[in-house]
Amino acid sequence: MFKVSYLYVKKQPKKNPVFWRLLRLVPVLVFVLGFLALFYAGWPIISYQVRSWRRFQANNLIKPYSPVGVNNVLGDISEESFFSVAGVDEGLTRVKNWLPAGSDRGAGGRVDYYSLTIPTLGIFNAVVQVGGEDLSQHLIQYGGTAYPGDFGNAVIFGHSVLPQFFNPKDYMTIFSLLPTLEYGDEILVDFDGVRYRYQVEEMVEVKPDDLAILEQRFDDSYLSMVTCVPPGTYLRRLVVRARLVR
Repeated sequence: MFKVSYLYVKKQPKKNPVFWRLLRLVPVLVFVLGFLALFYAGWPIISYQVRSWRRFQANNLIKPYSPVGVNNVLGDISEESFFSVAGVDEGLTRVKNWLPAGSDRGAGGRVDYYSLTIPTLGIFNAVVQVGGEDLSQHLIQYGGTAYPGDFGNAVIFGHSVLPQFFNPKDYMTIFSLLPTLEYGDEILVDFDGVRYRYQVEEMVEVKPDDLAILEQRFDDSYLSMVTCVPPGTYLRRLVVRARLVR
C-alpha cells in the first residue's frame, strides 16, 4: 500500500516592486538631505573664510587702529574684567556679553536714539540706541564712545546670522551682510537733526576680547560697526570702520 505525502506551500503575497524599490532609496535620500543641510549651513562659513583670508588678513592687520594718537576714554579694562561679566545665560543679544561692563555709559546724553542707513545692504533708517543693551531690538552704540559727527570713534554693535536669513528689518540678522561691504561704500547717519555721510575705509577682524575696537582717535570723526564672524558663529569680530566725508 502506498503512502501519499502532501507538501503544502503557502503562496507568498505578491510584493509591490515599486514600493520596495522606493524603500531601498530611503537611506540614500536621508544621506543626501543631510549632506544638503550641512552644505546649506556650512558653505557660507567656508566661503567667508576664503574671502576673509584675502580681504581682512592679507595686509597682516591685527588691530583696527594705530596706537599713535589713540586715547582710551573708557579707562583701563583688564582681560579678567572682560571674562567676569561675560554671562552665559543671556547670550550675545546682550551687549554686556560682548565687551566689559560700562555699556550703559552715554545713555541719557544729548541724544539717546538716532538712525543709520547702509544703502548697499538695503538697510534704511535702522534705529541705534546709545548705551543700550538689547541687540534684538536695536543696533547699539557702545556707551562712552564718540557721538556721530564728533571727533572720535562711534562704535556700533549689531547682530548677525547666516547670510541666507538676512532681513534688513530684523535686528537679529541686520549685520549679516556686513562682510560684503566694499571700500568707499556709503554709510548715512541721521543724528540730532543732522545727516552725516561716512565712507568705508577699513575692514579688519579681531579676537572677541580685543578691546582696541573701543579706543578713540581724535584726528577725525569715525564710525565703527562691529559684528560676529564667520557668519552664524561668534569666533571673531569683524570691524568695519568708516570716516566722515566733509
